[in-house]
Amino acid sequence: MKRQFLRTNAFWLVLSLALALISAVGASIVQTSGGAVSEKNISWVTSSGLTMSAILMVPNGATASDKRPAIVLAHGWWNDKEMQDSNYVELARRGYVVLSIDMYGHGSSSIMKVGHEMDAATGMYDGVKYIATLPYVDTSDIGISGHSNGARAANWAIPLDDAAKTELIKSVYLVDNDPIYTDAKGKFINYYGNRDVGVQADQYDEFFFRSYSKTGQETTNPREFITTPQAQSFLDFGAAPTGKTVRKSYTTYTQTVDGRQAIRQINNPAQTHPWGPTSAQEVDSLLTFFNKSLGTPNPIAVNSQIWQIKEGFNALGLVAFAMFLLAFARALLGTRAFVGLKIAQPMTLVSRDRRGHAWFWGALALSALISGFSYILLSQNGAVSAIAYTAAPPLIPQGAVWFIALWAAINGVTTIIIMIVSYLLFGKKNGVDLREVGVLPGWKKFWQGIALGAIVVAAAYGIVFVLAYFFNTDFRLWVLAIPTFTVDKFWDAFLVVGYFLVYFLANSVAINAFNRFSLRGKEWGNTAVLALFNGLAPIILVIAQYTHFFVTGDLITGFGGIFSIWLFPIVVILPVAAIITRKIYRVTNNPYIGGFIMAAVVTLISVSNTLTYTN
Repeated sequence: MKRQFLRTNAFWLVLSLALALISAVGASIVQTSGGAVSEKNISWVTSSGLTMSAILMVPNGATASDKRPAIVLAHGWWNDKEMQDSNYVELARRGYVVLSIDMYGHGSSSIMKVGHEMDAATGMYDGVKYIATLPYVDTSDIGISGHSNGARAANWAIPLDDAAKTELIKSVYLVDNDPIYTDAKGKFINYYGNRDVGVQADQYDEFFFRSYSKTGQETTNPREFITTPQAQSFLDFGAAPTGKTVRKSYTTYTQTVDGRQAIRQINNPAQTHPWGPTSAQEVDSLLTFFNKSLGTPNPIAVNSQIWQIKEGFNALGLVAFAMFLLAFARALLGTRAFVGLKIAQPMTLVSRDRRGHAWFWGALALSALISGFSYILLSQNGAVSAIAYTAAPPLIPQGAVWFIALWAAINGVTTIIIMIVSYLLFGKKNGVDLREVGVLPGWKKFWQGIALGAIVVAAAYGIVFVLAYFFNTDFRLWVLAIPTFTVDKFWDAFLVVGYFLVYFLANSVAINAFNRFSLRGKEWGNTAVLALFNGLAPIILVIAQYTHFFVTGDLITGFGGIFSIWLFPIVVILPVAAIITRKIYRVTNNPYIGGFIMAAVVTLISVSNTLTYTN
């Protein structure tokens, strides 16, 4: 039995490593167009005195004698430079030089100071100035594009460019953020001058493209944006709107401004704000716009896109990462240091009677209800939201992470209370032995388990760093990403890891020590139910939000869009946590190992995919 276990686990361990390597190699091949584009991570001290990190993509053949148009890309808040991969892959293979930046406060760039967000346009204009120094860049053909707050950074770069001795920005493509329509007095203006400007205004954008009355009441939603005076004035190069809808979406309007024919266009697809960076339509529109504005050095049909293949390889890396956590943890149980943690076989399972099932389902339902309502209440708390949105003094340098961590801790405490009540009123009377089920493993095994978990997490992230070094890739799918990070993120992790430990340790104990039994004669049925209920509240909140949004055109009153977006990765992470902790528990009878691993991994994922700020 032991030999069979080792052989089986060795297979899964080797497979996880092989899949991780395939993920990195495959993603690298796609993002470099099979070697037709050179790609490297760079960092430099900008004229603002801050360090900026970026990905530089240079097509083969771009030289001082064959200069190419260039484009600077910026992600949204709480993201990083890799979130623009759909755009930089497709732009680079079409011959553009591309710089995808980590805005200040994100990724590996310098921390952002609160109140100084507009300085150097959060890094966008510093990126423009850098790319203009490259000998193979045609400085008369430089464009910028950003998603969400990256688009806001593009807006802020315009006055910096206007004030420069030589203007560098020729074209601007804004994704999921409003253009500038008026001056400080509310008068409609042509903010962008003779630059070409395009806008993607999603019909279901959670944050932008709305009109408001003088009292702050919403008067038009994103689906109606094209009919608004703002959109009409923008398409008419800042002219005061007539009050009638004249100009349309998906139409290119031109006008001679200061001796140059400039472009204005609005595209309004039926999609959401966070879908922008992962939308074939958005890439199509962006490529079409820059072709009109800058020309395409290497013409390829806009609907011929390969970035999705890269996303597939990156997603495979996520699967490999999860597999490695489990397989390597089990492999360590065969070593002299940790062999004492391994049990010969899982505890025998028994079916629960009707009363036991009532406690089981009742506890799950109560946990899900508290999880959902506590999230809503936190999202509506002014003081908590102020910290999450950086409006309060930054006692916590990552407000968004702190918000999720606080919610996790609340649910961890709730879980502990439910377990205590359940044990006292049901478990103790029905023969539940806390030592036997692993709740009280003894201090030696507890700390041995924590040490094993720490080694597993360190090894898993070691793979991430090694592959990033050789292939410039990481593991990600849409808003769920496992990137590398800088040393300062350990301090950010230290500030919130306690919150996540409360949740994931309690969650693992509840799932494995109190709720593990055969359901209809099968343990996997029990595991599946627990995995579902782990993520049930976030799933319901997301479904409710977007069902309401698609039907009415507006979000649920009082439930801000960012709070539903933050739930997207959680919908995946929590069910996976239930499965990983269960599988580790089966071979150790120790619920704390899997709980610690998940807490550490989620903490590192959180602090390396967000905004960090200071005074």
